[in-house]
Amino acid sequence: MIIPVVLSGGIGSRLWPLSREHYPKQLLALTGEQTLLQNTLIRLQGLPDKGKATVVCNEAHRFMVAEQLRQQNIASSPLLLEPIGRNTAPAIAIAALSVMEKTPDALLLVLPADHVIDDIPAFHQAIGQAVLLAKQGQLVTFGIVGKTPETGYGYIKADKSHGDAPHYPVAQFVEKPDKKTAKAYLASGDYYWNSGMFLFAAQTYLAELGQHSPDILAVCQQTFAHVSLDLDADFVRLEADLFGQCRSESIDYAVMEKTDKAAVVPLDAGWNDIGAWSALWDMGQRDFDGLVKSGDVLAIDSKNCYLRAEYRLLATVGVDNLIVVETADAVLVADKNKVQDVKKVVDALKKCERCEVDLHRKVLRPWGSYEALALENRFQVKRITVNPRASLSLQLHYHRAEHWIVVKGTAKVTRDNETFLLTENQSTYIPLGAKHRLENPGLVPLEIIEIQSGAYLGEDDIVRFADDYGRNA
Repeated sequence: MIIPVVLSGGIGSRLWPLSREHYPKQLLALTGEQTLLQNTLIRLQGLPDKGKATVVCNEAHRFMVAEQLRQQNIASSPLLLEPIGRNTAPAIAIAALSVMEKTPDALLLVLPADHVIDDIPAFHQAIGQAVLLAKQGQLVTFGIVGKTPETGYGYIKADKSHGDAPHYPVAQFVEKPDKKTAKAYLASGDYYWNSGMFLFAAQTYLAELGQHSPDILAVCQQTFAHVSLDLDADFVRLEADLFGQCRSESIDYAVMEKTDKAAVVPLDAGWNDIGAWSALWDMGQRDFDGLVKSGDVLAIDSKNCYLRAEYRLLATVGVDNLIVVETADAVLVADKNKVQDVKKVVDALKKCERCEVDLHRKVLRPWGSYEALALENRFQVKRITVNPRASLSLQLHYHRAEHWIVVKGTAKVTRDNETFLLTENQSTYIPLGAKHRLENPGLVPLEIIEIQSGAYLGEDDIVRFADDYGRNA
């Protein structure tokens, strides 16, 4: 049986300001109506002998990932939650240990959650080739047939000493090259882009990891021996103190570059990892002026640009070769040839401890969402939307009071020892230190305007006493 293992732990910093640490690119609909994560799983439909997918994700993203799977009616095993990122080798090891509990002879199809593949039949055909090798004890990677001398990817050199074939032994993994070297790789026909996708038997991977990186395997085994199930087994939570002892390492460095069992299956299927904004310009529908536009965009005397407006009108005049992305709280303007450096913006924002690194103005929660409308010294205004039959936690704040005004729907309010209903245009006050809870007892979304006032308005000023979603913070 083939068990897809979908790695959804990245943050996609080169796609800032749309991709943020708490709402990363794999959870965004960048290429159509479905998100990248959803498309990763949808393209596996019809794959022979496929079992339920195992999704590995950041603990902070667990409710968003679960909701995206629910929206597409995708059945999966309990989500494996990483308390801290440790790169791909440990993540895959934890997934392999989890799968082997129920399916010891399973093959793992390891897929990043943020890739695009246009030719699904070609993709399935390549998987079929990889299955034959994996059953023979090989660790198979998929090498992308390159069309251009890319410098943003690592490369895989195939051993073609026995002539052309559907697959080859791996001769060498090489780092990202300069342009001259990339051109030589492309001309030789022996090199493929390193896709980061793999297929192998779970037990084979663990055996090779134990041989070449035994410290990683030991920590992962110890961590998995202490996992806990949350919320009716929807999530598998890893112990942070244990998993944090594992060194951060990619599967390439930990295993693939050291094993003698590595094989590569060439893949020519319209693959793209959407590693930067320029990739969306490459993939997009360009008009006569070479413009790719999304949202409310007015472009005059402009060409060869990617222009994306999320909240308001975006207008350009006389520009060329730019990436312009507008969100509610940030605007990115970058030369299309410099988009790999967007990560430097994120690094600079982190040093300044700016919230734009982590969150958008609109923040999704398991019960609904909230959106910051105004923030000044000692007060903040939010629009809060609570899904039908959903509830916020029973909580209190030490540093702020809150005023709630219902603008749509019906609210059930708990305030210390009293419980009451509010309807449209009614309001209430939550004093500092009062235990309180907001619920939506109705069948339509509840919307309220919340006005916070106090000396400190941070989201960490919450003490929870009860929560439907198992959150402690």
